[in-house]
Order: sequence, then C-alpha cells, then structure tokens
Amino acid sequence: MDQHDLGELSASETARQVRSGELRPIEVIDAAIARIEARNPSLNALVYTNFEHARQVALDLERRMASGEDIGTLAGVPTAMKDLFGEYPRWPATLGGIPMLRDRLAEATSLYPARMEHAGAIMIGTTNSPTLGFRGTCDNELFGPTRNPFDTDFNSGGSSGGSAAAVADGLLPVAGANDGGGSAGIEAAWCGVYGFQPSRGLIVGVAGAEGSGQLAPYTHESLVARTVEDAALVLGALTRAGQASVPESGASTDWLMQTRRPVTGMRIGLSMDLGIFPVDSRIAELVKQAAIVFETLGAHVKVIDFALPHSQQEISSMWCQLMGARMLATAEGLAQTGIDLLGDDNPLPAPVRRWIERARDMSLAEMHAASDMRASIRQTFEATFQDVDLVLAPTVGSFPVRNAARGQTLGPDDVEAEAVDPLIGWALSYLTNFTGHPVAFVPAGNWDDVPIGMQLIGGRGRDGDVLAASAAFELARPWISRYHIPRRRPLDRMPA
Repeated sequence: MDQHDLGELSASETARQVRSGELRPIEVIDAAIARIEARNPSLNALVYTNFEHARQVALDLERRMASGEDIGTLAGVPTAMKDLFGEYPRWPATLGGIPMLRDRLAEATSLYPARMEHAGAIMIGTTNSPTLGFRGTCDNELFGPTRNPFDTDFNSGGSSGGSAAAVADGLLPVAGANDGGGSAGIEAAWCGVYGFQPSRGLIVGVAGAEGSGQLAPYTHESLVARTVEDAALVLGALTRAGQASVPESGASTDWLMQTRRPVTGMRIGLSMDLGIFPVDSRIAELVKQAAIVFETLGAHVKVIDFALPHSQQEISSMWCQLMGARMLATAEGLAQTGIDLLGDDNPLPAPVRRWIERARDMSLAEMHAASDMRASIRQTFEATFQDVDLVLAPTVGSFPVRNAARGQTLGPDDVEAEAVDPLIGWALSYLTNFTGHPVAFVPAGNWDDVPIGMQLIGGRGRDGDVLAASAAFELARPWISRYHIPRRRPLDRMPA
C-alpha cells in the first residue's frame, strides 16, 4: 500500500493487519509521516510533531512482537493528543497556543497518551486548539487557525479542531479531544467526523473531571474518529476495560460488543433546538432525515419538548463565567511555577482576559445563581430521560465560519437572525458538560459538500446505547465515502 491507501485504513483494520503481520508498525508510521508532511502545512492541524519518537516506538513494537508479546488492541495505530491539557515528557505544552508558553515543555504524561500507548498506539504529535479551550473555533495567536479539510477558507471548529481536521483529512485515524464545552462535537460536526464524549466518571483519572470547586463544566477525556468501531476501540483503551466506574450503567465494558446491538425498540426523542437554540433550517432538515432513518431501523422516534427554563444567552453567559473561573485557577497554578499569564506584558486573548477578570470578581450570589442554573439543566435532562432512551438533536446551529486573522476567528454572532454569543452560543453540544451525560457526535450528511452533524445523547451511564445507535446509523448511512472531498483539496500552504 502507498501512503494514501494506508491513510484510508481505519484504526481497527490497521491494528488487525499489524497484529497479523501483514503490516509492520514502521510502515504505518512512515506513511502517516509522509501524509502529514504533504498535507498538514495547508491545514495546520498538527502544531508539533515528533517523527523520531514515533519511529522509535514503531520499531520497539516490532521487537516486542518478535518476542511474542501482545502489543495491544491499537497496535501500530498513529495518533495525536490535543495541545491543551494533553502532555508528554519534553514535548511542548502551550495550553492552546499561548505565545508565552511556546518554550514550555511538559514533565509528565497525561491520560490520553499514556493509555493509548499502553494499547499499542503510537503518539506522533499534538493538535491545535484555541487558547485555554475558550471558544468553539480553533485559532490562537501562536499557531493561527486550523483550516477545515472540506473547504480550507473555513474553520475546523473547536476546541479540538486540530484533532478533527487531522482525522477528516486522513492524517490520522483517531485523535484525542478533551472536552469542557462541547469540544468533541463542534469540530466533529464541521469536519464530518465521529466524536464521542463519555459519561462523567467512565474514564477514571481525568484531571479536573469534577470541575473547579464542583462548579465549572465537567471536563471529559473524549475522542474523534472516522468510524464508530474505531471510537469503541479507543474508548476501551481509555477506560482500560474492567476499570470503568459508572454505577448507573450496568453495561458491559466490551464497547465493540455494544456497537453490534440493534436499536429496535429504542425510544428516541427528537428536538431540533433543545428548546432554546436557533438552528439553520438546512441543518434542521438533515437531522429530520436522520430521524427517519432511525425509524426504519425499528426505533420509536417522537418529537419532544425540551423545556429548559433559561435562554441560550443566559446559559452561554453562565458557561463563560464558570470557564473564566477555571481559567483563573489555571493561571494561578502557573503563577506558582513562575509563569505569570495575567501580567500586563503577556496579553491573553481579550475574551479570555475579560472572563477571567469577571470570575475574579464573582460574588457568592452569582456563584449560587450559576449553580442553580446548572442544576436546572441537569433536572431537565433527567426528566427527559424518564420517557426516552436517547435524545437526537443538531450538534451546532450554524455552518462553519471563515478563518480570520491569526487568533481572531470567532463563531457567528447570530443564527437565523437571533443573536448568539460568538464564543459558544451557537453550539448545542455543551449542555452535557453541565450534566455528565454521554453523547456521540455523528455525521448526519453533507449540504453542498459541507458536513452537518447531529448528537445522540444518552442517559447517565448509558454509553452503550449511544454507541449502538451511532453504529446502526453508520451502517444505514455510511459517511466514510465523503472523505474523498478533503482528499482532493488543494495543498497550498497556509499564509504566514
């Protein structure tokens, strides 16, 4: 196979061929390196690569295989972690392209690379992210925007935009996507890949998973992939099957088995706006068509009234406020190591600094109000899941936005003539960061070659239901053929 043929292989098939001896790990990695060298300059998906490390790990895998060692379920699969809270010793860790941190090197190994390597995957670099993950687009002052593989004039979405763009463009089959605000969903929708955000507590050991002071949005160790099967394999690696701890679930941690379950009889609640969000009519149309697919598969679909008691402006403002508190805590932690992110000579993006300052001045009454709002969102979800097994909704309300000058790309400020916060207010995908429910971000289709995404939200601990429904839809309406669109894109380099 040449580099392009290897780039078309799923993670599952790559690992199978490596384990059987049909492919050598070094062949897989060399092909991935060739694709990255050819395609990433025009995409800006990976912002750091360590090819020497990847080749050394590949050769070590070959030595271990030769000695009869089982090298894992993801044997030889190339992957990358997100440059936000992902860390690997002696690799740059800029927290989303903060210029002051350009020379900062990590000292420890974070969860994603540690568990992926344990399963035989090979870390090849880090992917782009907005500063501190604080916006739904992927752009920062240090590295600039990540371009959308389907049309490079537009943004990939964020905050895991580098990961999604790399997967959609065939640079990697899977990549990491930690998620504190729909950050496995926005870019999955805009780049046409599959994202998965597990139930809170499923992946044991996620730093900050409970949020800052139990108030900030839950952070999930998430992923993006081209196929549901690949996502299930990665989920198994991240949970280290048998060590998962979600008391509500009762489900097997054989995630591949979950993808083979039928959806016959599943109760799916369809909400085109989660009660409060404006959604482009073209996006709504494709999600409605997806609902019909589920009916043909034997599921029971009904339109539901998602009765959130707050407006989308109120909730997005609350998210910004609580994320401001988390960013303040991060800045204060770095200050103890001698790094002053809040000094006058180290300007952060204006929205980041503004919300950090607001968090610094947050009153006790404001904290209680935010906590009450968050509780009401959770109660709405729990009430909804009394009557349905899954909720089907659009992932985002808008099409991708054009890239702006370095560090300046924001989302839309209105959708269907309704004002939204350009940081996050146009995304429907961040509510589960307040509730901890599992959600899959599924390619629903394309509109004039532009990907459109939908989300399947499950009850707490019902990750298996989400995977089963995702896999059934993929089998009925496979999206893998749509990747021919980014494959034929021009390979002009990004402007400086």
